[in-house]
Amino acid sequence: MTRQHRPVAVFDLDNTLASTAHRQHFLEGRPRDWAGFFAAAPKDPPLPEGVALCRESAEECDVVYLTGRPERCRRDTLAWLEAQELPEGPVHMRRDRDFRPARQTKLEVLRRLSRDREVRMLVDDDELVCDAAEAAGFTVVRARWAAPSEALREAQETEGRT
Repeated sequence: MTRQHRPVAVFDLDNTLASTAHRQHFLEGRPRDWAGFFAAAPKDPPLPEGVALCRESAEECDVVYLTGRPERCRRDTLAWLEAQELPEGPVHMRRDRDFRPARQTKLEVLRRLSRDREVRMLVDDDELVCDAAEAAGFTVVRARWAAPSEALREAQETEGRT
């Protein structure tokens, strides 16, 4: 199989590859401190289960990163991926000021990717994103190795912030 015809494995970042537990407190108050939440992302510890699956997937697939983080976080996100020695791959981020639910924005990207390549799997912790992807026919691995955060779930679905 040539490089351009390899399938893709799509990985979420927050609570899939990166633990956000240390920065959840920024989302618990009102108003939420989004600047603080994203500013703390470079200090996210890696999640061993997600990192191992990502590296393993790169043996047969090209890795694509799909995150709800806004585009303004790109530099920090790329530096974090490099620091973790994760496989290189394109990073799809939410456009700044796009506050649609994660399940909509991510499904849009998955459909676009699948026009040209086989999407072997999506790995994500957001149950609603996983449900939407499965309903659309994608194979999903539910990243359940991080402690769930109600504040993050609400932010993903009702505020479209991550």
